[in-house]
Amino acid sequence: MVQCEYKWFNQTLCQVNGSVVRMAVIEGEYHWHQHTDDDEFFYVVEGTLMIDLEERTVELKPRQGFVVPKGTMHRTRALQRTVILMVENASIVPTGN
Repeated sequence: MVQCEYKWFNQTLCQVNGSVVRMAVIEGEYHWHQHTDDDEFFYVVEGTLMIDLEERTVELKPRQGFVVPKGTMHRTRALQRTVILMVENASIVPTGN
């Protein structure tokens, strides 16, 4: 179990070529946003992550992942504390756009 006292925490773990691997602890919902030129990969370590897309919601459990294609409006949310890994272009600002 990852120990973190915050409901929202995001840390870059490493850079691989032009991408970064980030770990996040989330609880609650993030705002709707999109990355015009970049895909974004989410992988659940513990908890349940919901990724709301305009036409559906993807629910991920531990050891499941999902790619949000570039240009797709989305938001992430977790009803309870959830730990995820994200892989995205290093130029993406973790606060979204």
